[in-house]
Amino acid sequence: MTEPKRYGDDLAVVTVTYSPGETLDLFLETLAKATSRPVRVVLADNGSTDGVPERAAAEREDVVFLPTGENLGYGGAANRGVADLPPDVGWVVVANPDLEWGPGSLDALLEAAGRWPRGGAFGPLIREPNGEVYPSARLLPSLGRGIGHGVFAKVWPANPWTREYRQEKAVVAERAAGWLSGSCLLLRREAFDSVDGFDSRYFMYFEDVDLGDRLGRAGWLNVFVPGAEVVHIGGHSTGRSSARMLAAHHSSAYRYLADRHRGPQWAPLLLALRVGLGLRLKLLTRRR
Repeated sequence: MTEPKRYGDDLAVVTVTYSPGETLDLFLETLAKATSRPVRVVLADNGSTDGVPERAAAEREDVVFLPTGENLGYGGAANRGVADLPPDVGWVVVANPDLEWGPGSLDALLEAAGRWPRGGAFGPLIREPNGEVYPSARLLPSLGRGIGHGVFAKVWPANPWTREYRQEKAVVAERAAGWLSGSCLLLRREAFDSVDGFDSRYFMYFEDVDLGDRLGRAGWLNVFVPGAEVVHIGGHSTGRSSARMLAAHHSSAYRYLADRHRGPQWAPLLLALRVGLGLRLKLLTRRR
């Protein structure tokens, strides 16, 4: 059996960039107030054309520009960034570049990690730009829950499947969750390694759901830490998403459920799911 790698206690942040624009400057400026610890930042770049990531690395000593060579998607690029870190880094944050850190938020996540020795991933309370709390700590999407949410979320937002899945009525308290939003995750590197990181087959969307599920299966916990707060400037709405991103979302949803329901007994239901997701995608695309 291969011995697990031994890591130090240093901290690093990996953010996946793809022409991030001015949001990256705010990300880096507020990060400086999010922790009292020294932190190195890796910009895993998927092919930016705005020059912003290169400039940020040139102007800041603690920022490294790491071109991936192609657009690997979110999880694949994050994996590349983590792999580039030295063994003294035992704590890794994977976060979107359109994030505004609350003062002390990263230190609060690290403090929570000390309270949860089997915690593999830690997620903060995430607010939308208008101040609303985004439900970032959710249950895993079972087949029934996932279908109910997918079918009714747009036409009947208060449906029981969506309410249960999103955990919108759950008490805002530090707790274990099924999965945490990948827009901001503090990861115990040992845990991340134990499941081989993100599944790079997910180009975009559901890579965080899949990671949370696999961490749980490996005996780690996904811990929601509302004492740490960030603002996701880009928001989580698909309203501004391109047709390509909508297609990626539906493809990833199918992959997630199909991966967990293998065998001939599931074939008819998975076929119906594929057809249903295809029709849903066409309807949403036409609306745009």
